[in-house]
Amino acid sequence: MTTAVITGATRGLGRLVALDLARRGIDLGVVARSAAKVDELRAAIGPGVTVTAFVADLSSLREVRRAAEAVDAHYDRIDVLVNNAGIHAFSPRLTADGLPEMTAVNYLAPWVLTNALRAKLIASSARVVTVASEASRQARGIDPATALTSASHYGRTKLMDIMFSQELARRLAGTVVTSNCCDPGFNTTGLGRELPFAGVLEKVLHAVRVGDPARGASIIARLATDPAFDGVTGGYFSVREAKSLRCPEAGRDEAVQRALWEATEELLAGLDVAG
Repeated sequence: MTTAVITGATRGLGRLVALDLARRGIDLGVVARSAAKVDELRAAIGPGVTVTAFVADLSSLREVRRAAEAVDAHYDRIDVLVNNAGIHAFSPRLTADGLPEMTAVNYLAPWVLTNALRAKLIASSARVVTVASEASRQARGIDPATALTSASHYGRTKLMDIMFSQELARRLAGTVVTSNCCDPGFNTTGLGRELPFAGVLEKVLHAVRVGDPARGASIIARLATDPAFDGVTGGYFSVREAKSLRCPEAGRDEAVQRALWEATEELLAGLDVAG
């Protein structure tokens, strides 16, 4: 039986991806903050597919590490890992580790989860899919000083996701594991949940057929399952016909991507949560 582990699957794009994978008969391991939300997803999927919950607050890297250990212990193999969960916080917040919340959830959580599962992913010849964003083009660099607004901070974390995905591909060279990322386009699902008018705006955009989340989910599912991507690694793909994209220039250089990886390793070792 094929198994996929996915974060952020209880709402938005992640839920649509989970439903798609389940329709293909793929068992799901869902890393989520709420077991009750996973129960709702399981009910929507119905019988025939096993949906297992691994509860973790992704803003807590220790919880992410514990969830990864639970996932590793539960499964003999992991065929697909989808790093989908993400937030756009309009107000700056720090985690219990003293880290910016968006950086922790959008970049560090998938880094910790993926690296903690590395041996299992290699043994399973898995596909790793990381959800980035065209907002990465707004990032002027990865220095926190360049992220002056919530939008630029969000874009910075998504640039770091692309850099992570591509450096991971190089570090897994020689294995059969593939690491790719994607831009799912503009999607209205979960749009600006912290904004009081978000619900109304989402309904208006749906009415004029702008931001269809099904399109965004489709590129994620394709990277996870489509035989056309067998052996493809280190790529960044657009929701528009899976067109190949280049990492934004600020994070494109391999030396810069390697330096980010090494700095992340050092940071996480200091927090005692490194993979």
